[in-house]
Formats: sequence, C-alpha cells, structure tokens
Amino acid sequence: MSHSQKTKVTNTIIFIVLAIGAIVMIAPLLWMLSTSVKEKQDVFALPPVWIPEVFNFSKYKEIWEAGPLLSGIKNSVIVAVSVTVVGTFTSSVAAFAFAKLRFPHKNKLFLALIASMMIPYPTVMIPQFMMFSKLGWVDTLLPLIVPGLFGNVVMIFFLRQYLLSVPDAIIEAAKIDGSSYFRLYSSITFPLIKPAVAAQLILWFMGIWNDYLAPIIYLNSPEQQTLQLVIANFNATYAIQTDYPLIMAASIIALLPVLIIFLIFQKQIIESVAISGVKG
Repeated sequence: MSHSQKTKVTNTIIFIVLAIGAIVMIAPLLWMLSTSVKEKQDVFALPPVWIPEVFNFSKYKEIWEAGPLLSGIKNSVIVAVSVTVVGTFTSSVAAFAFAKLRFPHKNKLFLALIASMMIPYPTVMIPQFMMFSKLGWVDTLLPLIVPGLFGNVVMIFFLRQYLLSVPDAIIEAAKIDGSSYFRLYSSITFPLIKPAVAAQLILWFMGIWNDYLAPIIYLNSPEQQTLQLVIANFNATYAIQTDYPLIMAASIIALLPVLIIFLIFQKQIIESVAISGVKG
C-alpha cells in the first residue's frame, strides 16, 4: 500500500470516528427538540419516535403561562450582561497591568490570583452566603452580579498571556509620547486584544447564563429566579405529570441564546483559546 493510500485510509478512519462522536454528542439535543413537539404518549413509545407524525407546537405557547419564564429570562439577561460587560472591562485592565506595567510584587500578586483558582467553591460558599446575608442581599440579584464586576481570574490569565506577545516597544514609545496609562490601555492595548476579549466574554456569558448553583443558593422568590431555576422548577413540577414536551420546550428556549452565540462566534472562541494557551 502506497503512502497516499495509507493517508486516505487513515483520514477515512478518523472521519468515521469523528462522525460517530458528533452523532453521539448531538443526539440528546435532537431528542430534546423532537420531544418538545411530540404528544405525551409519543415520548414513551417503543421503538422511540424521533420524528412525530404530527408536530405539536402548543407547548411553546403553554410554557409562558406555566411559570415565570419571562421574568427568568429577564433576570438571566440582567445578570449575564451586567457581569460580562463590566467584568470584562475590569479583567482586561487587570490583565494589562499584570502584563505591561511595573509595580511592586507584581508577580507575587499574580501568583496569588492564580492560586485562588485552586480553592474549591464549596469552601467559600458558606462564608460568602453569611456575608451577603448580613448585607441583606439574599433573594436579590446582587450576590450574582457584584462579585463578577471585579473581574474573572480565568479571563485575566488568558488576556495576560495574550498581551505578553505584544512588543513592549509599542508601550514604551507611547509613554515617551506622553500617553497616560489609561490611554495606553484604551488606544493601544485594547484594540490589539479585541479577538481574545470577545472570545473570553462569550465563554463567560455562556457560563453565567447556564449557572445553576449560585442562583439556587441566593434566590428564593419566583420573580427573582433566573432562567435555569425556572427550568428546574418546571422539571420538578411537570415531570410528575410526565409532561416532558413542556419541559423540553422550556429547555429549548433556555438553550437558544447560548447556541446562537456559540454558532456565530465559535471561530473566535477556538482561535482565542489556542492563541492564549501558546503565547507568552
């Protein structure tokens, strides 16, 4: 067998393996979409009914009356947008400082920041809850918003690694021209790291949108709950009634924003993670 034939065989095998993996990964999503337009009895049919004979979209209307879905979407948008916009700004400023500025104990502070990633969340969960409880923030969106406004350690780390590839000569030349530190950041540094910032912002948005643990700790009132808690309540209420089409319809609604964002910006996400991981 020639080298070209071996290459073709190898590529074919790799393609088949990846195709099988893709089918396995996408099958639950397709089943969720299929279930959302089925009748109740079709959910438990054997053999499984992937494509129902009649598409029933009534559940997509019913979910808006079955629970506070609209308020859940609104609360999730408030939390995700406010945290990612303000937190991305503070994270990028911190990354710029750690990468390009000189100040005492810079490396030690950065190591301490990275070390904080090793602390399991359950370790600080109870003290954090007690602190927010004394502040009167329980059952409000503030515990979900305020901590993220000060930045994200993962984003700071990736942006710093990205910034290390930017030549120091550019920064020094701007200093000689009389640029302030904020001008160095806004006019020179930020435009260079826009792709990395965009990708990290999207990843952070997806993480906040899908977060379930923090909301369930701090939020009690239905009108304060985020979308993920509303979906969980749907599951607890309607799973007993075997109304899985309604649960799946609500899940599709919750999934759509993240899915659309990922499909649009997947190139930036992959490129940023790859570049940030190897530079510096």
